Amino acid sequence: MDIALHFFDEYVGDRLYAALDNPFAHHAPVAASKLSFDASSPSAALSSLSAYLGTLPSLSSLPRDHIVRQSLSLYGITYIGIFLLYFSVATFSYYYIFDHRMKHHPRYLPDQVRKEIMFSLDAFPVLDLLTLPWFVGDVRGHSMLYDSVAEGPFGQRGGALPWVYMAFSAALFLWFTDFAIYWVHRWLHIPFLYKRLHKPHHKWIIPTPFASHAFHPVDGYLQSVPYHLACYMFPIHKYLFIGLFSFVNFWSIFIHDSDMLCGHPLEHYVNGPAHHTLHHIYFTCNYGQYFCWADKFFSSFRIPAKGDDPLLAVLAAIEKKKADAAPAERATALESSTGGEGSEGGEGASDSGIEFGSEEEGSAKTEAAAVADAPAAGRPRREGLRARK
Repeated sequence: MDIALHFFDEYVGDRLYAALDNPFAHHAPVAASKLSFDASSPSAALSSLSAYLGTLPSLSSLPRDHIVRQSLSLYGITYIGIFLLYFSVATFSYYYIFDHRMKHHPRYLPDQVRKEIMFSLDAFPVLDLLTLPWFVGDVRGHSMLYDSVAEGPFGQRGGALPWVYMAFSAALFLWFTDFAIYWVHRWLHIPFLYKRLHKPHHKWIIPTPFASHAFHPVDGYLQSVPYHLACYMFPIHKYLFIGLFSFVNFWSIFIHDSDMLCGHPLEHYVNGPAHHTLHHIYFTCNYGQYFCWADKFFSSFRIPAKGDDPLLAVLAAIEKKKADAAPAERATALESSTGGEGSEGGEGASDSGIEFGSEEEGSAKTEAAAVADAPAAGRPRREGLRARK
């Protein structure tokens, strides 16, 4: 975060803080020892307090490395960053990866996308405040982040060894955070914690990418702790850390696209969108973040199967809707056909019954085609899956 903080101060922060001033600075300063608070005279007490506050430094006088200025800046940077990342990546995933036919699923909520977005926006301010101490610690040098290869482990030896360590630290970061988040996530499913923290995220049975950050802020914070803790446990290059930290945020969004791609060899090793879709549907499986090994080892793994595809429920719901509507449509058609005179009306009724059958079939085909042709951009693989079924 020190990189982001540097550029913020260079192009925004210095000008911003220079424009701010201590609102009490116009009062004549007094020493704290001479403060007097007379309970019988509130106005005098307030005047005395204002005079003391006037002795405090204004924000414009705070140097770049002052902890108050750093904290305020980092909070703003983090909030803007997560806001931009969330809306850019989730919007892309929603329009180009998410299968919009899933919005016909019986458990897809009315106006769900708006609700997911509003829930996320409500969580961001508190979540950013909870994570702020980690970022302040990073920029003040309390973590094990290092700036250059020469400053890292084995950096003085030169050669390939420092680069080998960088690759090792990336693998260690993924292994450590995956294992830690597995247990944080699984503990959040303990009834006591689930009801109070994690249940809001499972409101989205059929999630869209906008559900990725739609959680209780404490839930989101607890699942983010392993990422922040990693750079306090072992040395890691700060640019590598930024890349990995960005990757896990992208990953968190993409695994919420409700995709059920099955039959890929990596599904035994990588905890992808299909695995996380099953977690949202069945709750007690696939707690991992990127990999499947922890779920397999601790007996919570459920491999994606074609029969688990929630799109099957979408198609079943449409068939049920057609079946429920058929009697009413048939009665309307018969009533309309008997509106003629004499035997011609009777013949009309008979003919209408035959005609209705073909109209119903045509209507059914039209509705099925509409669902099949619903936006599913970027999904030739999903259509291939349907063919294999």
